[in-house]
Amino acid sequence: MGMKALVIGSIGDAGLIGLAQKVERPEIHYLLIGPGDATQLGRYGVSKVYQLTTLIDEASLAETLADLVSKEAYSIIITPVSKYFKTAIPMAAQKLSSSLFVDVVDIKQSGDTLEVVYNGIGNRAQLSVRVSGKVFLMAPPARFKPSESPVSTTIETLQPKVVSAVKVVSTEEKPKGKVRIEDAELIVSVGRGFKKQEDLKLAFELAEVLGAEIGCSRPIAADLKWLSEDHWIGLSGHKVRPKLYIAIGISGQPQHLAGMMESRTVVVINNDPNAPFFKNCDYGVVEDLYKFVPALTKKLREILKK
Repeated sequence: MGMKALVIGSIGDAGLIGLAQKVERPEIHYLLIGPGDATQLGRYGVSKVYQLTTLIDEASLAETLADLVSKEAYSIIITPVSKYFKTAIPMAAQKLSSSLFVDVVDIKQSGDTLEVVYNGIGNRAQLSVRVSGKVFLMAPPARFKPSESPVSTTIETLQPKVVSAVKVVSTEEKPKGKVRIEDAELIVSVGRGFKKQEDLKLAFELAEVLGAEIGCSRPIAADLKWLSEDHWIGLSGHKVRPKLYIAIGISGQPQHLAGMMESRTVVVINNDPNAPFFKNCDYGVVEDLYKFVPALTKKLREILKK
């Protein structure tokens, strides 16, 4: 075996195993957070799964993870990029005096040294750094596709180390069939160009016609609370790479662009011709969204009915 890697996330984050497979002859373990069939991870070469079924706060995860990494002597620890992990993983890395890289796109092994390639400067440049010792890598799961290499998998329930006063009294699963924003192929995203929360229905109607998911910029989720953080796309939110990204009433600040720059086709609708987003799109429409979006929805509905 080569380097020993731990991938962390839900069952839907298994794409990250593809990043772990980039090193030579890796021994891969998985810390499965939440429900899911742990045995299916064996098809991708995961020889051991630690299952954490209890939802814990970020500080507790950091403590639990630090103990597990020390016990198993992992060289590489890989997690999704999300608000939860962006809070927990730096604490764990600090406890272990380890390096941490966010928005990783590739890794290459050279002996005991690892070359980490990651997006930096608001996703506008790729940087490459050589590191040795333990390293934490955060990456969007949808960017990678693990190859199949079936092995026998052992499963062990992990007892969390709870260290804070936070107590989870209940958990609710998301409705079945709901697509995670990271996995969506079509996204209609909304921003501060909408004057009232109820006006978002214009975007929802367009998304319904297209079969798209709804995304949003930071102010809509973090400041106004018009949508939940599940929809938040950006540097501190979710990273997406859909086939079509329609941005409505979003100015296009670097923090938002960092979350959607890998979209295949980008359409921007904004009444400000100087909006930065127009420099980062394939198609731009300078128009009042309250006039254009309903007209677009109506036209698409007519076309798709034919």
